[in-house]
Amino acid sequence: MSIAKAKNTRIVLVTCPSLVMARRIARAVVQERLAACVNVVRSPVESFYTWKGKLESAREHLLVMKTTAKRLSKLEREVKRLHGYDVPEFIAVPVVAGSESYLHWLSEAAAR
Repeated sequence: MSIAKAKNTRIVLVTCPSLVMARRIARAVVQERLAACVNVVRSPVESFYTWKGKLESAREHLLVMKTTAKRLSKLEREVKRLHGYDVPEFIAVPVVAGSESYLHWLSEAAAR
């Protein structure tokens, strides 16, 4: 288990209004090597939130992106460019530990 390599790793959560958009964003960011891997949760999640002072709910598809701290700002810009929402969810969570071989692969796959 590697703790040192994990310090550079981030998990990013993004929700999308459609499976088509989720897949388009996933393909684009992996192709551009902004993320090493993106999981598209095909079963919709139900989101509740306040928008412009009103309680809203929506069925969305969740993206779980694995990237590096170095690629985070470019990843965010690309998600915003491809996303249909005015304010898309973009939450980055640090990784505290993980498999040494997986973290090595991830850092190589998201490198430029």
